[in-house]
Amino acid sequence: MNGNNGFTASGLTKLHDVLARHVDSGKIPGLVALVSRGGQTHVEAIGTMRHDGGAPMRRDTIFRMASTTKPVAASAAMVLLDECRLRLHDPIDQWLPELADRQVLKAPDGPLDETVPAFRPINVRDVLTSTLGLGLDMTARTAPMMAAFFERGVYGQADGWLLPEPDPDEWLRRLATLPLMYQPGERWLYNLGDDLLGILVARVTGRPFEDFLRERVLEPLGMHDTGFHVPGDKIHRLPPLYAPHPETGEFLVEDPAEGGHHSKPPAFASGGGGLDSTVDDYHAYFRMLLDGGKHGGERILSKPAVELMTTNRLTPGQQAARDAWANSIAHLSYGTGQHGGWGFGMSVRVHRTDYAPLGQFGWDGGAGTTAYADPANDLVGILCTQVGMSTPDSARVMHDFWTTLYQAIDD
Repeated sequence: MNGNNGFTASGLTKLHDVLARHVDSGKIPGLVALVSRGGQTHVEAIGTMRHDGGAPMRRDTIFRMASTTKPVAASAAMVLLDECRLRLHDPIDQWLPELADRQVLKAPDGPLDETVPAFRPINVRDVLTSTLGLGLDMTARTAPMMAAFFERGVYGQADGWLLPEPDPDEWLRRLATLPLMYQPGERWLYNLGDDLLGILVARVTGRPFEDFLRERVLEPLGMHDTGFHVPGDKIHRLPPLYAPHPETGEFLVEDPAEGGHHSKPPAFASGGGGLDSTVDDYHAYFRMLLDGGKHGGERILSKPAVELMTTNRLTPGQQAARDAWANSIAHLSYGTGQHGGWGFGMSVRVHRTDYAPLGQFGWDGGAGTTAYADPANDLVGILCTQVGMSTPDSARVMHDFWTTLYQAIDD
């Protein structure tokens, strides 16, 4: 590990100035950022909760983590692997019989009724690495399968909200009416495996996914502001989620705080994108990963489990699909790890494309969040905004956050 003296004062000043510039531009109403290294933690809370002013952003502001949920949700399965209640090569059929005896499309963009039998069952590793043969394939947006996800209610709600609407058993029933897009283990596909993982954890434990995650991971880490909805006594800490108009820049509310999607417990606790949290809660989680699974004197995960999660698990063929997906969303240009490998529920840096070194792990969220840890520099960085990825503004502030953070390292 490199030296871990923390950050330079001038570097942190520059970080503040760069973030403040984005808020002052009027494109980002507010943000909260946390950076930590070598025992030093620094937080910036800049701007306001709403685009028209009002309450300021605070360190304990709660954000919709969206896909930044994935790295945290995967830890519930790692607890079960540590306890030998799950094994990587176990077929999932015994817990998810709805997905036994799968058919596979002859062509991923072909008709749904042209299929062949699956070569083998889906196993736990396939689900953890998002290679089970089902997912959101952004390289084939017009394929019948992609339309079927939304037509059959696997994804999407009546008001356009993307997260699953039905309860887990009904969601799985709907999913089981569809064939696989690829053979198990053949190709990396985004998101669906992370939602399925929550159901797998619930079936193995006989408990709701959220309850098990909370008891075994969130509570021991002191992540008391993290969950799949924001209770009424905390809702004032949740800003609206904005989706600015792509042409006029007008701030349109995609999800309000009170009465919005995150103001009540969902029927489906989405491991792919449903968590709400704070920068300090996420810092506790990523710091635990950097510390090899330990938090204070308590072990949350084994060191080998953390190593499995946070190193690239993709074969060359799977990696090619991951790269194709990243290229398909390159116009969004968001996030520090959109290009790279994949562990369990998170990206892993396998080649250097910007200021971050190899081995950095974490993920980004479509609601304007980014969270990564860097073992080589003993570094955690978390940035949360209330502006979704429908415009490049949140992408730019993320990019500038990471660029400036790496310059602030003091060795």
